[in-house]
Amino acid sequence: MLRGAVSAQPPLLSPLSLSLQAGEPLVVIGETGSGKSLLAQALLGTLPRELAASGSLWLDGTEYPLHTPANRQPLWGRRMAVLPQEPWLALDPLMKVVKQVGEAYRLVARSGAQASRQAAQADLAQLGIAAASEQLPGKLSGGMAQRVAFAAARAGGAPLLIADEPTKGLDAVRVSEIGDMLLKSLAETPRAGLLVITHDMALARQIGGRLMVMCKGEVIEQGETREVMAAPTHPYTRRLIAAAPEAWPEVPRSMCDAPAESSSRKAIIRAEGLTVARSKQPLLRDVNLSMSNGEIVGIQGVSGCGKSSLGDALLGLLASREGQVLRDDVAMHYQKLYQDPVAIFPPYRTLGRLLKDIISRHRLDDGELPGLMERLALAPELLARLPGQVSGGELQRFALLQLMLIKPRFIFADEPTSRLDPLVQQEVIAQMVAMVREQGMALMLVSHDTALLRKVADRVLVVEEGRLRELTCDGW
Repeated sequence: MLRGAVSAQPPLLSPLSLSLQAGEPLVVIGETGSGKSLLAQALLGTLPRELAASGSLWLDGTEYPLHTPANRQPLWGRRMAVLPQEPWLALDPLMKVVKQVGEAYRLVARSGAQASRQAAQADLAQLGIAAASEQLPGKLSGGMAQRVAFAAARAGGAPLLIADEPTKGLDAVRVSEIGDMLLKSLAETPRAGLLVITHDMALARQIGGRLMVMCKGEVIEQGETREVMAAPTHPYTRRLIAAAPEAWPEVPRSMCDAPAESSSRKAIIRAEGLTVARSKQPLLRDVNLSMSNGEIVGIQGVSGCGKSSLGDALLGLLASREGQVLRDDVAMHYQKLYQDPVAIFPPYRTLGRLLKDIISRHRLDDGELPGLMERLALAPELLARLPGQVSGGELQRFALLQLMLIKPRFIFADEPTSRLDPLVQQEVIAQMVAMVREQGMALMLVSHDTALLRKVADRVLVVEEGRLRELTCDGW
């Protein structure tokens, strides 16, 4: 049970109380900045130094005051464990998978060296990733890395597991796998408790149990997950659920609705007989495609199938093994919108300075900046902040702002909203679609979300067994 708050000026997390019953999962949902991760950090004792928590955590009848985070460090791995939203950051990049999980058994569970390695190998086999046991984390897909992090987190036998956005960036199959993994662990661990923080409505429904909805640091609705999802009472909860792509309104599809018109459009980019490979391993073969102005093409496929590599080849960031890519303009007009915007912003330059640099470097019109910021709901005061001082949704909108200033002909958007909550995702996608239609550019949109692509794409290409297969409009 937790009673407490996270303090700042003003308070970031209002006083709240919650209880976690053995065998019953608790799911916490809410948009970016609502206080979900602060709640997890307060429980674990990992809040940033400038923040302080008040109140108490009661765990199996023992009280742990929240204002002294050091009192929870002896509990890590043994009584409470965390499954992080960024598994690659939690894993040692220079240590092989089996050794990392084995080290958790050795240091946390106090097992011997041989017993630790055997237990680690058994865990990896049970999770279906035995073949990756001698790999480094950088060689793993997102789903595989998350399963390794799960194995390491559970090695100490901690009864309380806190999963903080455990499915960010994963395809629907991997999301379901993580959900099954969490529920199985809950069922098999004696007196286990499970707290899942997520913005993924499908995962929330799969986990079930009880649901807590947070908004601006406050709990605004809670109850049985199935009941809240079916009949939310708070207006914010209704907005949050309605922001899921399956609830979006249909939009006109230029290529499906007007094939005759599309045939007369000018091709902005073409690929002919393209073979794409990484580390001498072919991913895609004999790719032939063409995209015209005003067109949105969706790309689907399981993690690791070559979607990102296709985009890099189209942009000239990855040399193709065979075939050619034909572009009708200069390289600057072919741009990429990354899945993780943190990767493209220098961490120690303010966002305002970065935008000024881009405007100066490419001789752009700085008079457009205020209007574009207002359109993207970006407050002017954010320009004085560093990239790490804004939310993920705000940073992704700044990445989109850069592209709106440059006005490219073609954008390859690589899972640009998979790390965003439903409300921010809906806003970002709406702005991207509007930009395509207004500026006459072409957009290739990679997404694991079938419902999202069905709502916005003119056509969808699926990567299957090294080939691109196009879905017909009637087929989706």
